[in-house]
Amino acid sequence: DAETLPRLPAPQTDLPRIALDDDPLVGSAWSSWLETQQAPAPVAPQADWPFNLIYSSGTTGVPKGILQPFGMRWTQIERARDNGYGADTVCLNSTPLYSNTTLVSLIPTLALGGTVVLMKKFDARGYLELAQRHRVTHTMLVPVQYQRLMDFADFEAYDLSHFQAKFCTSAPFRAELKRDILRRWPGTLIEYYGMTEGVGRTELHCHLHPDKLHTVGRPALGHDIRLIDEQGREVAPGESGEVVGSSGAMMKGYHRQPNKTREAEWFAPDGKRFIRTGDIGRFDADGFLTLLDRRKDMIISGGFNIYPSDLEAVLRQHPAVQEAAVVGVPSEQWGETPVAFVVLRPNTSLHAIELMNWVNQRMGKTQRLSDLQFLSELPRSPIGKVLKRELRDGYKRPSRT
Repeated sequence: DAETLPRLPAPQTDLPRIALDDDPLVGSAWSSWLETQQAPAPVAPQADWPFNLIYSSGTTGVPKGILQPFGMRWTQIERARDNGYGADTVCLNSTPLYSNTTLVSLIPTLALGGTVVLMKKFDARGYLELAQRHRVTHTMLVPVQYQRLMDFADFEAYDLSHFQAKFCTSAPFRAELKRDILRRWPGTLIEYYGMTEGVGRTELHCHLHPDKLHTVGRPALGHDIRLIDEQGREVAPGESGEVVGSSGAMMKGYHRQPNKTREAEWFAPDGKRFIRTGDIGRFDADGFLTLLDRRKDMIISGGFNIYPSDLEAVLRQHPAVQEAAVVGVPSEQWGETPVAFVVLRPNTSLHAIELMNWVNQRMGKTQRLSDLQFLSELPRSPIGKVLKRELRDGYKRPSRT
């Protein structure tokens, strides 16, 4: 398209250049070029053939290329039929095309004959205008997008009655936000928990289980989700552990990184292959999985385990707090100590020490914050994940007098 053209080298004479936006200054119009092309000979791909490379978000390190097979995409297409995707589907995608979050809804829509509406860059008003204009039936959004839509002052002014199903994945999805969406936005709401690596998936059909909104649901049909301890042993029922998963949609491995692939694998005593998530979770008596935190984000302070999500949940209870993230930073006294980064709601005023004291009064002695800093916004990946690594690396402890 016209925006991409300046980034390209001079075109080679033997290669056509097709303008996706039909801009004659870019090249041949996509709409007319497509009419001249013959359909390729049909191919019957095998389930284990490589289909695509998707790169991890890099929230905890350098992104890794995740090699996904045809079989993984096929299972997503089959699953989509059960969620109402078909020839009448109009799916609005507003997340990047290189993200697996986008492709799990975009590819099934096209495969089943539906219509995809691509949004160049997300903003609440623009999204709602497109949804109303195209009578959108399906969408995949990440939690921060849902939050911005529900906070949008004119949300109720748009006709969203044509929505059949809404999906969410990629980041923690607060129960309060799910509840608000169910109340104000027509159509079903389904949360997926999994990884681009295809570790297995849990599903929470929020509209069917309003009492389980604090969870990410139960393992999907044919997906084996287990919890293991630090020694790689399965934990007892009711105990917490690292989430590992196995399914027919697992990655072949990390591209050209066999050591990283081996690090990500866990094998059950019977030899069954699982992929590690790095998330700590716990199953309840009904088989619903509650996520506690990322294993790498867990803070060990004075020998005690601190889950940042516990502190973040308390911070969000304060009426002046819009967003919050807690990370562990080095401490000579405790090894690690929790520090909070907070975005305040518009038109609010509060001292950092006042908010920190408010939180610490509500936490156990071993969980208390050692510092709290205000930011205008939290650093996020293009898919909306908070980049805690950037917060941790950029933290500077204030001098105390």
